[in-house]
Amino acid sequence: MTRLLWFISDNARACLIVGLLAGLALPGLAATMQPWLPEMVAVLLTITALRIGHRAAMGALSDLRWGLGSVAVLQLMLPVALFALCWIFGLAEAPAVTAMVLATAAPAISGSPNLALLLGQNAGRMMQILVLGTAAFPLTVLPVLWLMPHLGTPAAITSAALTLLVVIAVATIIGFSLRQLFFPAPSERQIKALDGLSVLAFSAIVVGLMAALNPALRSDPGSVALWALLAFAISYGAQIFAYLILRRSPLAHVAGPLAIGAGNRNIALFLVALPPEVLAPLMVFVGCWQLPMYLTPILLRWLYKTGP
Repeated sequence: MTRLLWFISDNARACLIVGLLAGLALPGLAATMQPWLPEMVAVLLTITALRIGHRAAMGALSDLRWGLGSVAVLQLMLPVALFALCWIFGLAEAPAVTAMVLATAAPAISGSPNLALLLGQNAGRMMQILVLGTAAFPLTVLPVLWLMPHLGTPAAITSAALTLLVVIAVATIIGFSLRQLFFPAPSERQIKALDGLSVLAFSAIVVGLMAALNPALRSDPGSVALWALLAFAISYGAQIFAYLILRRSPLAHVAGPLAIGAGNRNIALFLVALPPEVLAPLMVFVGCWQLPMYLTPILLRWLYKTGP
């Protein structure tokens, strides 16, 4: 089993592609996995906490000067600004706007340290951004959800935020406890195995997330193309803009991780909180959102190879 996890870690980029292709080529499997997405997200959070460990998390919390400001800009100011701009033009309740705001309100994906490694960026800094963003998410998301009453009543929105807080807290505690119990001082080989486990979970969850794409591709491929175009525009636009701006700023040392976090957001977190009827119209976008994220190590390698 350990050797298999090492193999997965060594071939992480290929595993991400396999996950995408499996989600598209195996609609029956994708449909079977879709109802379990909330639980899979919770497991992925647990594995991420297991991989990071509480020491790295405490390190992230101790480095708040740039971290909290970055989280505030990326997870609160950006989605609020996008919503305000769309509201001015009377588009606030359009499904595409909802998708855009939710995507930019989410923290970095749990597999972002893996993306950082694949892109030659500082995975430790990426973990800091992931930990801070995920920890702050129940607070930063609340104003965003309050701006969008069509997602639910105030009580439902508050309940959703609290649900997210509980899920994140429980998953993190379990992950940290498992790390302390089984890997208090992990060797390089154990770290590599944990990386492989993280990549495996990251690649598996995309199968269920792609479930809505197969029927949509058959019934309305044009709509899927538009959703995919929106997903690529948000993800790659955010990464390119953030990296090009930050690499010549005082935050140049974390430009890569911040850019990865800016364009690779864990919209799947909303699956554990918002009611299915709210998310149903957006599930095609959720599937399309996986495409730019899982292809980032391939399509944006040129960006992260550029110097400061």
